[in-house]
Order: sequence, then C-alpha cells, then structure tokens
Amino acid sequence: MAEPPERDPFPEFRLDSDAGATFALESKGKWWHAGFHLTTAIVGPTILTLPYAFRGLGWGLGFLCLTVLGCVTFYSYYLMSKVLEHCEKAGRRHIRFRELAADVLGSGWMFYFVIFIQTAINTGVGIGAILLAGECLKIMYENLSPNGSLKLYEFIAMVTVVMIVLSQLPSFHSLRHINFASLILCLGYTFLMVGACINAGLSKNAPPRDYSLDPSGSSRVFSAFTSISIIAAIFGNGILPEIQATLAPPATGKMVKGLLMCYTVAFLTFYSAAVSGYWVFGNKSNSNILKSLMPDEGPSLAPTIVLGLAVVFVLLQLLAIGLVYSQVAYEIMEKQSADVKQGMFSKRNLIPRLILRSLYVIFCGFMAAMLPFFGDISGVVGAIGFIPLDFILPMLLYNTTYKPSRSTLTYWINLSIIIVFTGVGIMGSFSSIRKLVLDANKFKLFSSDVVD
Repeated sequence: MAEPPERDPFPEFRLDSDAGATFALESKGKWWHAGFHLTTAIVGPTILTLPYAFRGLGWGLGFLCLTVLGCVTFYSYYLMSKVLEHCEKAGRRHIRFRELAADVLGSGWMFYFVIFIQTAINTGVGIGAILLAGECLKIMYENLSPNGSLKLYEFIAMVTVVMIVLSQLPSFHSLRHINFASLILCLGYTFLMVGACINAGLSKNAPPRDYSLDPSGSSRVFSAFTSISIIAAIFGNGILPEIQATLAPPATGKMVKGLLMCYTVAFLTFYSAAVSGYWVFGNKSNSNILKSLMPDEGPSLAPTIVLGLAVVFVLLQLLAIGLVYSQVAYEIMEKQSADVKQGMFSKRNLIPRLILRSLYVIFCGFMAAMLPFFGDISGVVGAIGFIPLDFILPMLLYNTTYKPSRSTLTYWINLSIIIVFTGVGIMGSFSSIRKLVLDANKFKLFSSDVVD
C-alpha cells in the first residue's frame, strides 16, 4: 500500500476557509443520501436512448457492451472510493475530483485537465437535460393542442426559468429529498415505458421489426463506437468524489453501500428499457423512445394516459439531474465569489450566487435551444467526458496510490481497462463528432425538432 504523502499539496483548500466546500459541498449526508445522488447522476432519462444505442450494435454486441460497461464502471467507482478513503485516513480528505487527481498523480496540469473534462460533462448534461425537458413539454403540448404554434425553443425557455429558481438551492446535500424522489421517478417512467413497448409490440399497429445493421462497413464501425459512447455516458457520472464529499466523515464503507443501491436500480431499469424498446422498434428506434411510441403519422402505440404519465415523470426527474450536474460548477463559483465568514444566506453571498447560477443556467438553456442534438450530445459527452474520468483515471489513481505488484491480477486488469478504454475513447470521440457534423446538415438554429 502507498505511504501517506508527507505534505498537503493543497493548503489553500483548507475547509475552514473554503466557501465552495463549506456551502456547496457540505458534508452531512448518510450512505443512502449518496445512493440517491448516485442514482440521479446515473439512472436518468438517458436510458430512453438505450434502444437507440442498440440499433448501432445489434442484440449480441448491445448486451455485451451494456454488461461490460456496467461492470467496469462499478469496479471503477469502487476503486475511486477506496482511493478517497485512503487519502482521508492519511489526513487529507479530498472533496473534489480535480484535487484528488493532481495530488495522487503529482502533476499540476492534471488539476486543470479534470476541471476541463468536468466542465464539459456538467455543461453537456445540463444542456441535454434542459433540451429533453423542453422536448417533453412539447410532446405533451402537441398531444393536447395538435395545431398549436409554440416551438421547441419556447418550451426550453420555460424549463430554463424553472431551473433558475431551483438552482438557488444552496448545497449538494440539500438535494437529498429531491434525489430520493428522482429515484422513484426513474423506476416509474421506466416500467411505464416497458409496459407501453410491450403493448405496442403486441398490438395490431406494431411496427415492422428490422434488427439489421448498416450495410456499409465503415458506417457500421462508426455507429458502433457512437453507441458505445452513448452507453458510457449513461453509466458515467464524473462527479463521484463530489458525491462522496457530501457524506459525513468518516466515509469508510458508506460509498460502497450507495453504489450497491444505485446499481440495483440501474440493473432493473437499463436492461428492461433496452430490451423492450429495441424489441419493438429495432433499427428504427428514436433517440427518445417515447417519440417512437408517439409517431408523427398514425395512432399512438400505447395508451395516452400511460405515455403522458411517463413524460411527466421524465420531465420532473430531468430537473433533479440538471441540479446534480450543476453542483461542480456552482461549487467553483461559490469558492471564487463567496465569503465563508459571512454565512451562506448573507446578502454578500446570496446576490453573487443568484447572479452567477442564473447566468450558468441561461447559457445551458440557450445552447439547448440553439443546438437540439440530444442523441449526438450524449455520444460526444460520453466519449470526451465520461470515458476519461470514469473508465481511465480511477484505475490510474488506484495503481498509483496502492501500487499493486505487476504480478497481481489487479494490476493487469486495471492496466488493460486503461488501454482498452483509451482506444475506445479516441474512436468514440471521432465517431461521435463525425455524426454531430453530419447531422449539422439536417437542422437550422433554434429548430423545433430534436435531431436523431
């Protein structure tokens, strides 16, 4: 096991003078609160894209990738929690991913690399959450008023206003009740969607099923890597240290219990959503399977009340997801703008919080309205953001901290994961950005339709 470092490389981040730690990342939570946060970060409406991801992989490879990525991420998060616990026992409790990486790997540039990647993840997920929430409102509106004149960007503006209000919740810990509701909501809309898909598949209006892949070899390869990137984004969170920071110290063993809760929910939802959606729609699966159940032409493929309730559940959970993934950005803002000596709700700290958080949400809402690429955004975020933070860095951090012998299985498993997912990340980035560029020809700025 690695020897505890002799000095604290981050003396400027002491918690007693750190407004970001004191306010945004206050450490008061129980293990089940961490489970709620993790579940909200991982098990979200992105699971509605799983049938869409399967259409680039097919049944066999789809199941394999879903299972492998699930196992690797659970193992990865477990290793990272062990590294965090080791540092805590050594007297240096890290509450930020960027500080942990720079400390363990001993490289100043790593601090800024992690900030860049986390910013890409947080902003990408924030944009995606607002975009999908706006699409949910649009779906409900079009069913209630088929000839209505409101456009997608107007619904995105409505969601943005709600998110601005919710963004003023001061800390990650203050989201624990919202994230418990989020857990219930994700189970609710998943099982509603599964029931709707089964109903659609057995009905007389069932769509013809075609599970064939793209006939072009190169397109098939690019589609496969894009799909892998989407699944990586679904399993990823990129903020595990910040979630573990919400636990009341000592955190030993608590995060593993939270992970088990999260992955139990993930197992129940991911496989059922992927199987039922791809079974019905095959290679015609939409990036939002709810849209496949409500085609533009012909009757709805499921009872309206079921689909309406599922859309409402998705919409509500998206608000929680947007809040969770904004916490790192809010913590950075709080650290730079707040005065820890004047209290969380003092006028000195309240006004900057209101302004900065509102501007951040407005930016995410503007980008969601301008670039409605939900499926493609998931792929790009997965390849550029989640794969480095969730599939590569945790293995590197563990091997550097605990220094397992080269003769041990752990060392070679970790090294193999690093090598394999570095390649997957590079190919996934290229294929996801390629698809984003290709889709750019299909839309105009502030389009009223989300491009698949």
